[in-house]
Amino acid sequence: MTRSISIFGATGSIGDSTLDLIRGDRANWNVVALSANCSAEKLAALAKEFDAEIAVVGDEGCLPELRAHLSGTAIEAAGGEQALCDAARRPADLTVAAIVGCAGLAPTMAAIEQGRTVALANKESLVSAGHVMTAKVAQYGATLLPVDSEHNAIFQCLQGNDLEDVRWITLTASGGPLRTKTLAELDAVTPAQAVAHPNWSMGAKISVDSATMFNKGLEFIEAFHLFPVGLDRLRIVVHPQSVIHSMVEYRDGSTLAQLGPSDMRVPIASALAWPRRMDTACKPLDLPAIGELTFFAPDEERFPATKLAREAAHTGGAAPAVLNAANEVAVAAFLAGQIRFTQISAIVARTLEHYAPTAPQSLDDVLAVDAEARVHAGAMMELA
Repeated sequence: MTRSISIFGATGSIGDSTLDLIRGDRANWNVVALSANCSAEKLAALAKEFDAEIAVVGDEGCLPELRAHLSGTAIEAAGGEQALCDAARRPADLTVAAIVGCAGLAPTMAAIEQGRTVALANKESLVSAGHVMTAKVAQYGATLLPVDSEHNAIFQCLQGNDLEDVRWITLTASGGPLRTKTLAELDAVTPAQAVAHPNWSMGAKISVDSATMFNKGLEFIEAFHLFPVGLDRLRIVVHPQSVIHSMVEYRDGSTLAQLGPSDMRVPIASALAWPRRMDTACKPLDLPAIGELTFFAPDEERFPATKLAREAAHTGGAAPAVLNAANEVAVAAFLAGQIRFTQISAIVARTLEHYAPTAPQSLDDVLAVDAEARVHAGAMMELA
């Protein structure tokens, strides 16, 4: 049976992997909407290839170029945040939310408010607006399917089991490309070194987050909202091979783990086919070739991001949104060569210390906290 799909963040790494899966199963999918921040030429080419109903650029300044590339087709072109939300409201069996950062929050919420099934690849949305978003999911009867490899692994390991029987949920972290470096070496790390992930092919922002371990800190907060077992039953383990993507231990001593190649097409395929399975072209695991799997406790002296995230989760309220916004500002500054690698966590810590707004109760509140936190993070950066 043909299903309809909208993909927000279609030109990024998650979008590329999603469209690759659809390309291999083309007869079973009808593409409704595709979006990008800009990348007008690539977006238009994808919209033509998949015969999308509408293509949307988040940056309205890129709309004229998009229209030019779509000239002579029946594909609608639109731009701006409101256009993203309007596209998210169009009927679709599945909405893939893969816009990086808080920019993806409004369209994701728009899809949720239609009672849709949302494949969530934008962790920042759930981190910044966790309680607001989960309340909307319950209110509108929407379904959230986690696409992050770790959360999708947990989702699979929980199937057919009761949360009350869970002893631990363990998120695994590769440790990134800088895991073995000393503090002195970390202080001199370049953007090129930080984005050179040993296992995964990802965008620059998420690659830096993996290097700082903020990616895992954000995932810790996300797991708290997706799998409500309590913060005291969530933990992080460094697993450099990225073969076990996460684990669930039950009260009888049984531990279920999801293993797979370091290929985002695996968790995306799980979400696309849910509650069934689908074929992928991913290379099967060769455990004898891998040889061994190793595990380490996180080093929160060299990589304090997980500690900051855990503390923000315990504080609750607006703290996770502040943490996320400050991290986005600091990562952008690092990639632009404005601050050192080790200053990313320091700027986030200072922002959390100096800005403590009240808990957001709505999407507008979340966006206001996010905007103000970015200003505070910028001020902390100037003092760095």
